[in-house]
Amino acid sequence: MKRILKEYFTDAWTIPNLLSFLRIVMVPIFAVLFMKGHYGWSVFVLALSGLSDFFDGKIARKFNQVSALGKTLDPIADKLTQITIAVVLYITFAKAHDNLIRAFSWIFLVFLVKEAVMIIGGAIMIAIGLRPGAAEMPGKVATFAFYVIMILIIAFGPEIGIFAKYFIIPNILMIILVAISAVLTIIAFCSYIPGVRQQLREKKANKSAQEAAKEEETK
Repeated sequence: MKRILKEYFTDAWTIPNLLSFLRIVMVPIFAVLFMKGHYGWSVFVLALSGLSDFFDGKIARKFNQVSALGKTLDPIADKLTQITIAVVLYITFAKAHDNLIRAFSWIFLVFLVKEAVMIIGGAIMIAIGLRPGAAEMPGKVATFAFYVIMILIIAFGPEIGIFAKYFIIPNILMIILVAISAVLTIIAFCSYIPGVRQQLREKKANKSAQEAAKEEETK
């Protein structure tokens, strides 16, 4: 545990890490703006968050500022942002005038549960001396699809679309898009399981080897 924490905070004060921290700060700002009905400003904050996410990775790789803390802060910022988007959309559509949308609003909770489990699971892994897995391709695809679909909903969705006077996504199409994103999210979650199981096996094997070595020393 101490060794991992030391790795996390060695050379941690970098521009990419500060950008990741800034994205975390933007989460409550987005939520407050959205819930107060300032959808345009909330999208602006979300766009800034996306830009900072893009640039922190570019800067980290270009200037060799990749760090263990950054590898943790970046997904935490992603997860907190996704959880917040899912919560505010669930609250909004649970009060929708359309019965179909209101009945289907629960699907946003899929994203909430998945990200909450990932955050709690990652904290537990760090506590027991394991490293949370980096994002695999299914996770990157699911994250990309999530942001594209949720931005489309905020921009053109029924009842909240900031550009709804030009075009409104039909209710059925919106439900299909969110369902696709939810399925991709579940697939991404499952893709992390093999890596966690492998780390647990390695930890168990190392522990057994250490215990065997101690027994040999006492003989």
